[in-house]
Amino acid sequence: MYICRFWLLSKNSSITAIEPIAYNTLNDKATIPSTFFEINDLIFELEKPRTDLDCVKHMVLWLYHHTKVGPGLSTSSDQALKILLYGKGGVCSDIAQVFNNLCVINGIQVREWGTTSAPFNRTNGGHSFNEIFSKELQKWILIDASWGMLFYSEQSEPLSVIEVYKLSRNGQKVQHRSFVEDVIIDKEQVMRNYLNSNIVPFLICNYKNTTYDRFLKFGRPFVPVFIIHATVLLLGKSYHYKFPLDDYKKIFS
Repeated sequence: MYICRFWLLSKNSSITAIEPIAYNTLNDKATIPSTFFEINDLIFELEKPRTDLDCVKHMVLWLYHHTKVGPGLSTSSDQALKILLYGKGGVCSDIAQVFNNLCVINGIQVREWGTTSAPFNRTNGGHSFNEIFSKELQKWILIDASWGMLFYSEQSEPLSVIEVYKLSRNGQKVQHRSFVEDVIIDKEQVMRNYLNSNIVPFLICNYKNTTYDRFLKFGRPFVPVFIIHATVLLLGKSYHYKFPLDDYKKIFS
């Protein structure tokens, strides 16, 4: 099923073509469920940082201290947020989706990425993370909301997704660290999900939160998740994956 999804949803792209793509395009503030606004008020109850990067760091820190991950959820976005807060489940893709909606509320351009191995390796289930556009730095910046992690160049500049993979593949040094005080990042996890030469990144595009919320609320728990996603695909409303650095067909070689 995992491999089949890539056959159906993948498209080759380019760095130039993906530059303007953002989750915010199809998901404006008015479409975000009210639960996110309630939580956002709690996150910034005392203060709201001025810069985009400091703002998202604050969001990630709050989520880290108030949520607990567990099994994958495959549910609507507001329900996923509630379950994460109750400490009953959630994986990297659930965290990334919650982070997307909080960024939209706060006027920060955001997008979601995934990784897989090429050729496909069953021992690597992939990973989800985000990228935000910093108005102050005028660039995209990779942020792993699950670990509170950023990547840096040797000059200590925060890196975009494309920069991380380009530098890594060219044998140049890429540094990473978490801004969450008590997080110890597993180097093997970083290598497996980011810096391994067999890892390929893809941008998740055309994800409309209201569409998936509607179908998931209607179908779950009565219909298997893959049928819900297949229905959205057949209706021409599905998200898709864009590969700016690699030929996606390498996954199947």
